Amino acid sequence: MSAEQLDDTVRAVEATLFASEEPMSVDALAGHLGGLETSSVREALLELQAHYEGRGIQLVERGKRWHFETTHDLAHLLRREREQVRRLSRAATEVLAIVAYHEPVSRAEIEAIRGVQTAKGTLDVLMEAGWIKLAGRREVPGRPVIYATTPEFLDHFGLSSRRDLPGIDELKAAGLLDPVEDAYDAMQEEADTKEQNSDDVDEDADETAFADDENAESAEPSAA
Repeated sequence: MSAEQLDDTVRAVEATLFASEEPMSVDALAGHLGGLETSSVREALLELQAHYEGRGIQLVERGKRWHFETTHDLAHLLRREREQVRRLSRAATEVLAIVAYHEPVSRAEIEAIRGVQTAKGTLDVLMEAGWIKLAGRREVPGRPVIYATTPEFLDHFGLSSRRDLPGIDELKAAGLLDPVEDAYDAMQEEADTKEQNSDDVDEDADETAFADDENAESAEPSAA
């Protein structure tokens, strides 16, 4: 791509992000700009990011989506009123941390890690805050709902991705991320046990029916 073409792409990406109401991914930008190559869009984003470095606004990537935001050291100049601080309960904080480190994770897996039951209201609070979302269902018997964090969670805590979570490698090395696997294995083992018990019941019923048939035949009177 020539310097002139790159300059046009940079200006187009800048204008698109400035006018967009929501952060946009590289693929979304490429599609919006007439099917540009994603490599060209990413190159333009990196040039814009360098251009705005040290200025009053900056171009940032959160959860693979790009947007402009006010630099943190100037944010206080734009506040018109004091924000009301909402503190998460200890339970909500624990659940949020578990979802962030283990996602996607089901409610049963969360409870297995915490060692106590988790109220549905706790999950609702985190969903209303926009920090976690429904992420489908686990493909096991019962198909429980699973939860994951959102781009808003990354944005609020200033993370580019979950890889930036503090201490995740240390937690893995210490084996502290194993409980969710144990919970999944326990669920699968329980399902297998139920299935085996069901098969045993069917076999017992078949044997009983066979014995009843034999008894009925032996009880029939012989022909004269």
